Amino acid sequence: MLRFLGRGSAFAQEHNSAYFEADNELVLIDCPMSSFAKLKAKALASFSHVYVLITHTHGDHSGGIGMLIDYIFFVVKVRVTIVAPSKEVCDDLRYFLKNIEGCNDAWYELVEAKDLDKPWLSEVIPTTHTEELAGKCFGYSLQIEDRKVIYTGDTNTMEPFEKHLTEGTALYMEIASMKTDVHLFCEEVREKVIDYVAKGVQVFLMHMDNEEKIEAIMKGTGAVKAPLDEVDMEDNGKMLNDIFGITDSLYKDMCMSDHKDHALLFSYLTELAKIIVNADRASFWKWDKRKGELWTMSATGVDKIVIPDSTGLVGKSLRNRKTVITNDPYSDPDFNREVDKKTGYVTKSVLVLPVADINGSFIGALQLVNKNDDKGFDEVEDTRKLSLAALVCGIALESETFLEESHHDKLTGLKNRMGFYFDFGGKFKEYLIPDSGKTMSVFICDIDKFKRVNDTYGHNAGDDVLAFASHLIESACGEKDSVYRWGGEEFVMVMRDTDLAGAAEKAEAVRVKLMESDIDADGTIIRCTMSFGCALFDPEKTIEENISIADGRLYTAKETGRNRVCFS
Repeated sequence: MLRFLGRGSAFAQEHNSAYFEADNELVLIDCPMSSFAKLKAKALASFSHVYVLITHTHGDHSGGIGMLIDYIFFVVKVRVTIVAPSKEVCDDLRYFLKNIEGCNDAWYELVEAKDLDKPWLSEVIPTTHTEELAGKCFGYSLQIEDRKVIYTGDTNTMEPFEKHLTEGTALYMEIASMKTDVHLFCEEVREKVIDYVAKGVQVFLMHMDNEEKIEAIMKGTGAVKAPLDEVDMEDNGKMLNDIFGITDSLYKDMCMSDHKDHALLFSYLTELAKIIVNADRASFWKWDKRKGELWTMSATGVDKIVIPDSTGLVGKSLRNRKTVITNDPYSDPDFNREVDKKTGYVTKSVLVLPVADINGSFIGALQLVNKNDDKGFDEVEDTRKLSLAALVCGIALESETFLEESHHDKLTGLKNRMGFYFDFGGKFKEYLIPDSGKTMSVFICDIDKFKRVNDTYGHNAGDDVLAFASHLIESACGEKDSVYRWGGEEFVMVMRDTDLAGAAEKAEAVRVKLMESDIDADGTIIRCTMSFGCALFDPEKTIEENISIADGRLYTAKETGRNRVCFS
């Protein structure tokens, strides 16, 4: 009989898709993206052939076909055949797969059902659904395990199928709780279902938009919900295996390797949290109270996000100091829809668990998005499952914060020498390898006659000048540049993938901008200049030797008149 990877309609968590097995072959009926995600977990390589019967081309029935073809061709390496119910649907699928999904014709077979000779395929049944798919919607008559099976697909009428409904037939029937012109309305077909069951037809309900409401209305008819794949011991074993795999990798990478960064830890913990509560996405957020920002330390499925701490469900959780759950986020005024608008992702459920430091001050939050079931997140059960991961995230974030603070200069906010050497053990490490083909440059700069500023205007004014100069230099940084307070009035900028000429050009831009800037130094408007020494980083030399070369050129700039850039 049929099993279902999902039995929901277009806006449900999981879309309608069924399958059965015959003679070591896997036969799917439609393949939405939600089903493709589940199919990857199945042992597809154990089948000799995979067939996909298409009812129609709406995305909630066909959106995962291209991904399935790619996955089977490149990973599973078994034959896959897409079966179209008519020539028109076949032509549409060919265009979709070739031009939109980009599937090579050699990766799969595309055939019309009439040309497929299989004992399990008895007949294609034309039906009606939406106007734009007139003549392109079908159901199927199948023979599965010596039993006749009628599968309606999406339809707004039972008329084409009724002549096939004989005693002992299994009917898989789409049904909706909302009255529309394109689906079978449960209240209107209730009496039909009673008649079908009375004639000995076993009725299974599928493609449902509201299971609870449909179940209540269809109670007493003899119809049952189409059987979903249940989580069994094998699934639980896989989950445990995944959890143990993550914790083993976490231990090895954090305790037995050269990693000096907590980013990997947060990445592992968010992935662990996602698996534990069976969510689609997970992210861990840091609360930067000084800047009034929330930003992702780690996120699955999205790039780094930075938002004001006064917005979003994460902000709400931290402000209220409690767990936030919504299984209807678009109706929640605190839900930030901007990310969904930009990416096209549809958020259906959200859980946010705030995390605290050892003193009980909230410093971040663990967020899970889209629970992979029909019910959404449960505050008691899911919070209990996530508590350990959230606790470890809090401890790690507190440690990360202490480490970060030790690497930063309090006056300017720039990284200090400790941060400089830390980065050379991390993000600059590959640039230290001789003959790597990578280019990196540095400059060291110094505020000219800075002592005179302190002596004339006072140390508060001197601090203002240092802060202004540091922010100006930092604003000149590109994505691959980093700036450090080297000590006193000296600063260093490291520029990855930049040659000596590029470093000199950037230094010159900073020099001119500072020279032309009015600086409010403790209430007095003054102007300052800087001198620069640039060097191309030589991986054959030590870090100190490279800095010494740049420092020597800074000395030359000072000795030859100041307010200039020296790079040779």
